[in-house]
Amino acid sequence: MALRETRQQVLNLYKNLLYMGRDYPQGYTYFRDRTHRVFSKNKDIDDPEKILQLIQFGEYIMNELKALYFLKKYRTMKNRYYQDPTPITSTQTQDSNKEL
Repeated sequence: MALRETRQQVLNLYKNLLYMGRDYPQGYTYFRDRTHRVFSKNKDIDDPEKILQLIQFGEYIMNELKALYFLKKYRTMKNRYYQDPTPITSTQTQDSNKEL
């Protein structure tokens, strides 16, 4: 029973990583190929503790991707809505004081 649950966890991790890889900065193909290569490299591991350790590492990678996407979204929104205005020079402030 534990083998079936572990297999399901690995498959869900793989599917979730591929889903999250759609927005990867270097492209989906690059991400998919790397993900496939890593999962293929570790397909012959039989030790349950090692498998759980690799699943935890995969979940860590998913959390890092979430953080990367959140940061990208934050920077985009910041650049879109909070652009720095042109700096005010000292001559501009003197001109505005004369008007008062």
